Amino acid sequence: MFKVLVGLPKSRKTTLTIRGPVRAVAAVALLSSLAACQSVGPSRGAVVKAAAGQASIPGVRVVDVNGAVAGQLSEASADEKHVFAHDFSGAQPVGTMVGIGDTVEVTIWEASPPALFGTATLESDTGAPILQTSRPNTLPGFLVGPSGTITVPFAGEIPAAGHTVHEIEREIVRRLQGRAHLPQAIVRISRNVAATVTVLGDVKQSGQVPLTPHGERVLDAISEAGGTDQPLDRMTIQLTRDSVVRRMAAEDIIADPSNNVVLKTGDVVTALYQPNSFTVLGAAGKNDEVRFEGTGITLSQALGRIGGLKADTADPKGVFIFRWQKPVAAPGDPRTPDNSQGVPVIYRIDLKQPETYLAAQKFEMRNGDVLYVSNSPVSDFQRFLGLVASSILPISAAGTVIP
Repeated sequence: MFKVLVGLPKSRKTTLTIRGPVRAVAAVALLSSLAACQSVGPSRGAVVKAAAGQASIPGVRVVDVNGAVAGQLSEASADEKHVFAHDFSGAQPVGTMVGIGDTVEVTIWEASPPALFGTATLESDTGAPILQTSRPNTLPGFLVGPSGTITVPFAGEIPAAGHTVHEIEREIVRRLQGRAHLPQAIVRISRNVAATVTVLGDVKQSGQVPLTPHGERVLDAISEAGGTDQPLDRMTIQLTRDSVVRRMAAEDIIADPSNNVVLKTGDVVTALYQPNSFTVLGAAGKNDEVRFEGTGITLSQALGRIGGLKADTADPKGVFIFRWQKPVAAPGDPRTPDNSQGVPVIYRIDLKQPETYLAAQKFEMRNGDVLYVSNSPVSDFQRFLGLVASSILPISAAGTVIP
């Protein structure tokens, strides 16, 4: 006779007794069954123990999801919908400042009688001249080279880079005084290379967009690039200025015009399609990385996208969200330094409670979250019995025919 004491969930134990000449083979099959029925992830109890300081990662907190917690996280998320207005406001319209690489066009007038640039003569019907007047003389475009200057006939080298067109006009007129008769000058930027922003990502045509005195904004630049390739409600817009990088959902920029900030020379605008994702593991409808749009999704929507829980194996009291929660940098400010990893937080969801389904409609998923569904203790026991039955019973049956 061969006996095995088997430990089951909730400290229940049972003894399996096997008789016959095949007991050694049965013992091996039983031990194999025990090994095969192990859960692929932590049980609900193992996750909860993390709150008691038994986790290998120090400082883990387990938080039960309810209406108050979901509302508090939703308020913090609402503050993040004003990122562009907070971090990128104050830029002034550009386009009148000349930079290296720009091409400028210079037009010069002289009063009659002109001394340098010629006149235009008006004639009568008989061809007799009746009036001489000055005419504009538009000089070929000047490319602002590495020296930052342009060379204007009779005026010499004129500083251009870093100066406005009005400053260049005044300098040309000053240089022509005493040479031309009452000179006047008009300067315009015919090709803008220096004052541009770069538009990249999921847009019709990536490239550089010139800035003008109109003061182009974020949505203007995306429009100049032909718009987005994907529906706008699923797009996230990333704005890079110097060393600062921020992201916002396109819908939030449209909803609040203060986030549609004026662009600055050198800005990079990147349109991203569904850049966020969470990972689902355990006894869920599917194990996968699920991408979602910049406007975000709630926990209830996330559960719907993964097909809910497995009815035969999932523990409805053992649904968890693992998250590195960034700490608050300052009172009332949810943003943290970019190098802050945050603190580990495990949110526990009890889907046996009706009020949890209301809280799940306000609880927002975050990029990088891990949604884990633990196995039900009953399902582990049932699986164990099934493996025992499939392994032991055929061997026992064989023992009846073996002498």
